[in-house]
Amino acid sequence: MADDGLNIALRFGLYVCLASAFGVALFGAYALRGQEQASLIARRLRVFIGGATLGGITLSIASLAVLAKTMSGTPSYGDLSVHVFEMLLTGTHVGMAWSVRILALGAGLLLLALPLRPQRCFQALAAACGLALATLAWVGHGAMDTGLRGALHLGADIAHLWAAGAWMGALCAFVMLASLPPNRLPDSLQLLSRTSHGFAQWGSGIVATLTMTGAINYLLIVGSDLGPLSSTGYGQLLLVKLALFMAMLALAAANRYRLSPQLKQSLSTGRSDHASRLLRNSLWTETVLALLVLWSVAWLGVLSPQ
Repeated sequence: MADDGLNIALRFGLYVCLASAFGVALFGAYALRGQEQASLIARRLRVFIGGATLGGITLSIASLAVLAKTMSGTPSYGDLSVHVFEMLLTGTHVGMAWSVRILALGAGLLLLALPLRPQRCFQALAAACGLALATLAWVGHGAMDTGLRGALHLGADIAHLWAAGAWMGALCAFVMLASLPPNRLPDSLQLLSRTSHGFAQWGSGIVATLTMTGAINYLLIVGSDLGPLSSTGYGQLLLVKLALFMAMLALAAANRYRLSPQLKQSLSTGRSDHASRLLRNSLWTETVLALLVLWSVAWLGVLSPQ
């Protein structure tokens, strides 16, 4: 049970770090325009990506050590030999995925250090972090299938992760914008208003992708029978995840159709404090729900679907 708790915590940390790094980089690539890409918020986004990338590397190393200890059956981490790690890295799918992830995250850190144009930097970071995020699917339920079924399952898992990462990253960026003091970035609320309103099209595609790939994954893992949703721990936790997802959708709809328009209108009158506070609180709540969704996903990964 303790091992399961540690695995869930490590999986959760990896989901948070890799999903947010990919999503924030993607946000920087598509949402920021012109001089905004050299502004304070752009620099903060790059710092965030760097921190999340370092977190992903650290948690990946820790997860490899935990896996090595579990597979070797050694009583302590001090008893692990180099041979165990060599076997994992060169002879298992988990090791291959881990190696690709570390290389992708290392490339992300290198990109942050290079003197690239901001948009190019965000685009390259999104590609590197997206590859790192995709490796989490290589060690999930989708990796257990083979042939055409395995390709479909793996593809659905990766698309699900990318869509979740795009949503998570946008939330992180919105929270940063909403939390910036006006004296640090005078146009932060205008930028928040524009980008939150412009996220609508991306949001629709994200929700459609999450819904479609979620349904595909359930059919491939459990089948067409809905009975396990109430009769198994896996199904019950999946229902909790769906409830959290629906709550996120409700908040996202409120942000899109009520709170963002209110902020836009209030900016024209110069009285935006109340509207910005409402939107900021809603974004924080949505972010907490997103974290709970990721925790449930990490937990589902250690449960048997049957």
